[in-house]
Amino acid sequence: MTEPTDADVPAWLAARDLPGLVDIHVHFMPDRVLRKVWDFFDDASRHYGMPWPVEYRVDEQARLDILRGLGVHTFAPLVYAHKPGMAQWLTEWALEFGRTTPGAVPTLTFYPEPGAARYVTDALDAGARCAKVHVQVGGYDPRDPLLDEVWGLLADAQLPAVVHCGDGPIPGEYTGMGLFGEVLARHPRLVAVIAHAGMPDFTGALELADRYPGVHLDTTMVGTPFAERMSPVPADWTARLADLADRVVLGSDFPNIPYAYAEQLAAIDGWARADDRLGAAFLRAVLYDTGARLLRLT
Repeated sequence: MTEPTDADVPAWLAARDLPGLVDIHVHFMPDRVLRKVWDFFDDASRHYGMPWPVEYRVDEQARLDILRGLGVHTFAPLVYAHKPGMAQWLTEWALEFGRTTPGAVPTLTFYPEPGAARYVTDALDAGARCAKVHVQVGGYDPRDPLLDEVWGLLADAQLPAVVHCGDGPIPGEYTGMGLFGEVLARHPRLVAVIAHAGMPDFTGALELADRYPGVHLDTTMVGTPFAERMSPVPADWTARLADLADRVVLGSDFPNIPYAYAEQLAAIDGWARADDRLGAAFLRAVLYDTGARLLRLT
């Protein structure tokens, strides 16, 4: 895809005989929560040292229509908590949204607090198919003893957890591949989807994937022109991807990205074309098959 636009995507998918897209990293939230997120991005120059205009800042139905127009077959609407007392009601909202919104799956989140294992158990029983953990925004230690049972529940259920534990776009007190690696050492069967492929520590994320068979990398923002200015992928990126081609999965961060959705697809397409070991099979796995497996569509 050269200088792609969103309007190009359906034809691009059809030309590659792809049934659509499965996106494991999309954000839908209660309106008042999402607007606070957008307010934060409006002040990104102060937070991150660069502007971050939200590309898809439209109402909920318009956002759903955009995803469908792009060919997104299924998506995980992710929520996350930044203080005690939020995670349970956000999870209840996400479960209902996932049950009642065509194309969405029910999801959950959690926070290190008494009762976390109980509401996560309830969410699993209610049909949650994906979890979201945002260590940076939450500002908590993922090794917190209050989360040990939660990680165990997710590992036993083999439920994918999309975990933002990398230091991008700015480090947090408890971010870093080494620190989250301690969680994996305690729960080696955990299906952890490392958000943004661990940006900027791509090598550290790849090493976790080498060590733990349940670790996947999501593509969120990786390789786009915007992200390449901040955190370029390493020179051996595509060669390393060839070693775990079935554990790379489409993520986009829609709607909170500062560029067109098509740019993420162009980046992935570029990786597929850059290495003969990747190609069409890798492209299909990333854009559809791996996400479908993780979200239990097949």
